[in-house]
Amino acid sequence: MVTPGGWIPAIVLALIAGWTDWRTRRIPNWLTVSGAIAGIAVNSLLQGWTGAKSAALGMLLGLGLLLPFVLIRSLGAGDMKLVGAVGACFGPQRLITVLIAAVFVEGLMALALVIYKRRLVQTLRNMLHILGSLLHLRMPGAAYSLDNPDAVKTPYGVAVAIAVVGYGIGEALGKF
Repeated sequence: MVTPGGWIPAIVLALIAGWTDWRTRRIPNWLTVSGAIAGIAVNSLLQGWTGAKSAALGMLLGLGLLLPFVLIRSLGAGDMKLVGAVGACFGPQRLITVLIAAVFVEGLMALALVIYKRRLVQTLRNMLHILGSLLHLRMPGAAYSLDNPDAVKTPYGVAVAIAVVGYGIGEALGKF
Protein backbone atom coordinates (compact mmCIF):
# COMPACT_ATOMS: atom_id res chain seq x y z
CA MET A 1 0.00 0.00 0.00
CA VAL A 2 1.19 3.50 -0.83
CA THR A 3 1.88 5.82 2.05
CA PRO A 4 -0.29 8.95 2.06
CA GLY A 5 2.79 10.92 1.08
CA GLY A 6 2.59 9.44 -2.40
CA TRP A 7 -1.01 10.14 -3.25
CA ILE A 8 -1.72 13.36 -1.36
CA PRO A 9 0.53 15.50 -3.64
CA ALA A 10 -1.01 13.75 -6.66
CA ILE A 11 -4.52 14.64 -5.49
CA VAL A 12 -3.60 18.28 -4.86
CA LEU A 13 -1.86 18.49 -8.24
CA ALA A 14 -4.72 16.79 -10.09
CA LEU A 15 -7.43 18.94 -8.48
CA ILE A 16 -5.64 22.17 -9.36
CA ALA A 17 -4.87 20.92 -12.88
CA GLY A 18 -8.43 19.69 -13.41
CA TRP A 19 -9.90 23.00 -12.27
CA THR A 20 -7.44 24.98 -14.41
CA ASP A 21 -8.04 22.80 -17.46
CA TRP A 22 -11.81 23.09 -17.01
CA ARG A 23 -11.65 26.88 -16.77
CA THR A 24 -8.92 27.75 -19.28
CA ARG A 25 -8.32 24.56 -21.31
CA ARG A 26 -4.65 24.83 -20.36
CA ILE A 27 -2.44 23.21 -17.75
CA PRO A 28 0.44 25.54 -16.86
CA ASN A 29 4.07 24.45 -16.74
CA TRP A 30 4.55 25.86 -13.24
CA LEU A 31 1.98 23.38 -12.00
CA THR A 32 3.27 20.29 -13.79
CA VAL A 33 6.92 21.00 -13.02
CA SER A 34 6.24 21.70 -9.35
CA GLY A 35 4.03 18.59 -9.18
CA ALA A 36 6.80 16.42 -10.65
CA ILE A 37 9.36 17.89 -8.26
CA ALA A 38 7.00 17.33 -5.30
CA GLY A 39 6.36 13.73 -6.37
CA ILE A 40 10.04 12.94 -6.70
CA ALA A 41 10.90 14.73 -3.45
CA VAL A 42 8.16 13.10 -1.37
CA ASN A 43 8.91 9.61 -2.68
CA SER A 44 12.64 10.15 -2.16
CA LEU A 45 12.11 11.32 1.41
CA LEU A 46 9.77 8.46 2.28
CA GLN A 47 11.53 5.60 0.47
CA GLY A 48 15.04 6.79 -0.32
CA TRP A 49 16.61 5.80 -3.63
CA THR A 50 13.89 3.24 -4.28
CA GLY A 51 11.28 5.99 -4.08
CA ALA A 52 13.33 8.32 -6.27
CA LYS A 53 13.74 5.60 -8.88
CA SER A 54 10.02 4.74 -8.82
CA ALA A 55 9.08 8.42 -9.13
CA ALA A 56 11.45 8.97 -12.05
CA LEU A 57 10.21 5.84 -13.82
CA GLY A 58 6.58 6.86 -13.26
CA MET A 59 7.27 10.30 -14.67
CA LEU A 60 9.08 8.92 -17.72
CA LEU A 61 6.34 6.34 -18.31
CA GLY A 62 3.62 9.01 -18.18
CA LEU A 63 5.49 11.28 -20.55
CA GLY A 64 6.41 8.43 -22.90
CA LEU A 65 2.95 6.90 -23.11
CA LEU A 66 1.27 10.17 -24.01
CA LEU A 67 3.98 11.60 -26.30
CA PRO A 68 2.63 9.90 -29.46
CA PHE A 69 -0.78 11.47 -28.86
CA VAL A 70 0.80 14.90 -28.48
CA LEU A 71 2.78 14.37 -31.69
CA ILE A 72 -0.35 13.59 -33.72
CA ARG A 73 -2.08 16.58 -32.06
CA SER A 74 -4.84 14.61 -30.39
CA LEU A 75 -3.70 15.61 -26.89
CA GLY A 76 -2.13 18.77 -25.53
CA ALA A 77 1.39 18.91 -24.14
CA GLY A 78 0.07 20.14 -20.79
CA ASP A 79 -1.95 16.94 -20.46
CA MET A 80 1.15 14.87 -21.13
CA LYS A 81 3.16 16.82 -18.56
CA LEU A 82 0.34 16.43 -16.02
CA VAL A 83 0.40 12.67 -16.44
CA GLY A 84 4.20 12.74 -16.08
CA ALA A 85 3.87 14.65 -12.81
CA VAL A 86 1.19 12.25 -11.56
CA GLY A 87 3.55 9.42 -12.49
CA ALA A 88 6.23 11.04 -10.34
CA CYS A 89 3.80 10.97 -7.41
CA PHE A 90 2.48 7.43 -7.94
CA GLY A 91 5.26 5.50 -9.65
CA PRO A 92 4.82 3.38 -12.77
CA GLN A 93 2.55 0.59 -11.48
CA ARG A 94 -0.06 2.85 -9.94
CA LEU A 95 0.13 5.27 -12.84
CA ILE A 96 -1.10 2.59 -15.23
CA THR A 97 -4.20 2.04 -13.06
CA VAL A 98 -4.87 5.78 -12.94
CA LEU A 99 -4.38 6.14 -16.71
CA ILE A 100 -6.81 3.32 -17.47
CA ALA A 101 -9.39 4.98 -15.22
CA ALA A 102 -8.72 8.37 -16.83
CA VAL A 103 -9.25 6.90 -20.32
CA PHE A 104 -12.65 5.55 -19.26
CA VAL A 105 -13.63 8.84 -17.63
CA GLU A 106 -12.48 10.80 -20.70
CA GLY A 107 -14.41 8.45 -22.97
CA LEU A 108 -17.60 8.97 -20.99
CA MET A 109 -17.07 12.74 -20.99
CA ALA A 110 -16.48 12.75 -24.75
CA LEU A 111 -19.46 10.52 -25.47
CA ALA A 112 -21.75 12.73 -23.40
CA LEU A 113 -20.45 15.84 -25.14
CA VAL A 114 -20.80 14.57 -28.72
CA ILE A 115 -24.31 13.30 -27.96
CA TYR A 116 -25.22 16.62 -26.35
CA LYS A 117 -23.85 18.54 -29.36
CA ARG A 118 -25.49 16.09 -31.79
CA ARG A 119 -22.17 15.21 -33.39
CA LEU A 120 -22.04 11.46 -32.77
CA VAL A 121 -22.21 10.38 -36.43
CA GLN A 122 -19.59 12.92 -37.50
CA THR A 123 -17.34 11.87 -34.60
CA LEU A 124 -17.58 8.21 -35.63
CA ARG A 125 -16.68 9.16 -39.23
CA ASN A 126 -13.71 11.16 -37.96
CA MET A 127 -12.55 8.23 -35.83
CA LEU A 128 -12.66 5.93 -38.87
CA HIS A 129 -10.66 8.45 -40.89
CA ILE A 130 -8.05 8.76 -38.15
CA LEU A 131 -7.79 4.98 -37.82
CA GLY A 132 -7.41 4.61 -41.58
CA SER A 133 -4.69 7.27 -41.64
CA LEU A 134 -2.78 5.59 -38.83
CA LEU A 135 -3.06 2.17 -40.51
CA HIS A 136 -1.54 3.73 -43.64
CA LEU A 137 1.21 5.29 -41.47
CA ARG A 138 0.30 8.87 -42.28
CA MET A 139 -0.90 11.80 -40.24
CA PRO A 140 -4.68 12.30 -40.15
CA GLY A 141 -4.51 16.01 -41.01
CA ALA A 142 -5.35 19.26 -39.26
CA ALA A 143 -9.11 18.75 -39.65
CA TYR A 144 -8.86 15.79 -37.25
CA SER A 145 -6.59 17.31 -34.61
CA LEU A 146 -6.69 19.82 -31.79
CA ASP A 147 -5.89 22.47 -34.38
CA ASN A 148 -9.44 22.29 -35.77
CA PRO A 149 -11.45 25.10 -34.12
CA ASP A 150 -14.71 23.21 -34.82
CA ALA A 151 -13.57 20.04 -33.04
CA VAL A 152 -15.45 18.95 -29.93
CA LYS A 153 -12.85 18.96 -27.16
CA THR A 154 -12.93 17.70 -23.60
CA PRO A 155 -10.48 18.71 -20.88
CA TYR A 156 -8.31 15.64 -20.24
CA GLY A 157 -7.01 17.23 -17.03
CA VAL A 158 -10.50 16.86 -15.56
CA ALA A 159 -10.54 13.14 -16.38
CA VAL A 160 -7.10 12.71 -14.82
CA ALA A 161 -8.26 14.59 -11.72
CA ILE A 162 -11.31 12.37 -11.32
CA ALA A 163 -9.18 9.24 -11.75
CA VAL A 164 -6.52 10.43 -9.28
CA VAL A 165 -9.08 11.44 -6.65
CA GLY A 166 -10.89 8.12 -7.10
CA TYR A 167 -7.62 6.25 -6.74
CA GLY A 168 -6.69 8.28 -3.66
CA ILE A 169 -10.04 7.54 -2.05
CA GLY A 170 -9.59 3.87 -2.90
CA GLU A 171 -6.14 3.91 -1.29
CA ALA A 172 -7.51 5.62 1.83
CA LEU A 173 -10.25 3.00 2.12
CA GLY A 174 -7.78 0.16 1.50
CA LYS A 175 -9.39 -0.89 -1.80
CA PHE A 176 -6.16 -0.75 -3.82
